[in-house]
Parts: sequence; C-alpha cells; structure tokens
Amino acid sequence: MCARFCHLHPEEFTLITVRNIASLIVALTVYGGSGPAVAQAQAPAAAPAPAAVPQYGSNINLEQARHAIGAAIAEARRINVPMAVAVVDTSGNLVAFEKMDNTQNASILVAQNKAVSAAMYRRPTKAFQDALAAGNAGLRILTLPHANAVEGGIPLMQGGAIVGAIGASGGSPDQDSVVATGGVAAMGR
Repeated sequence: MCARFCHLHPEEFTLITVRNIASLIVALTVYGGSGPAVAQAQAPAAAPAPAAVPQYGSNINLEQARHAIGAAIAEARRINVPMAVAVVDTSGNLVAFEKMDNTQNASILVAQNKAVSAAMYRRPTKAFQDALAAGNAGLRILTLPHANAVEGGIPLMQGGAIVGAIGASGGSPDQDSVVATGGVAAMGR
C-alpha cells in the first residue's frame, strides 16, 4: 500500500479518503438506499435459540438397566453380531454389563466408554463422530476427556430427563448404534 500512497502529502491522502467516502454515499443513494438502511438490511439475522439440553433425572436402577441390555442383546442376536453392552448412570458409573460369546475383547471397554461419553455429555456419541468427521472446529472433540467419537453410545431418557446411557460395541459403528437403539427403545416399554 505504501508504494501507491507514500508519495502523497497527508492533506492529499485525507482528501482522497473523504472523496471516496462521498462517492460511496452518492452510490448508495442512487441505488435506492441510504447508508444506515443498507447496513441494517445486511445485518445478519439473529441466531435461532439453541435447542433445550435434556437435564439429568434420577439414576437408572438395576432392573431398568437389565431391561435395556436385554433388548439390546436381542437386537444383536437379530443382526447376528456378537456385542458387549454397558449401561451407566448419569455420572457414568457402571450399572449393568453383558458380553455375548465371541465378542472381541476390546469391545468390553469400548462399550463402557461409549456409555460414559453419552451420559456425561448428554448426547449420542454419533454427535461427536459427525462433528469430528466435519473437521475444523469439530477437531476440538479430540481434547475432551471421556468423549468417544464412535457411534453406539446413546443417553437413556425417562420422563424427558436423562437417567443414564447405553453403549454397544462389537460390530461396525452403524451396527453398534442399531443395538444401542434397541436398548433405548426398551426404556419406553
């Protein structure tokens, strides 16, 4: 910028600046708007109100946890994929767990981690998976403690409140989600 304007005296630079502003005002007036009106028209719309975050309720009990796991295991049998399924309370503490025969050993911890993530962050682990896949700001997820970014962890709700979460592992992320969703559906029965 200095190469173009350094040879000008300060009063000439001011004159050019004022001249440019005057031209801009004339152009805005000619094209049907005044400066402030155009600025108001271009102001971004207010952001929509964020969706209400579900609140925690009382913790899931053992009977409810076993019921959810039973439905999830039935779903795993239906799709013929050996699974590990964990249910945790709102704090992420294990309430119940079941592992089918032939489930890979790593799935024991993965299922629990998915459930903990879903309970502690009050959202399905798929939300983390999608945000991470989008990149950019989604990469921040990598710094969150206990955040699992693989589909298959889902909060368990009762009366509109989170009572715990379920995590499933043993198949693909899509299969894990199908199994966990089976457990979620059982909470409504």
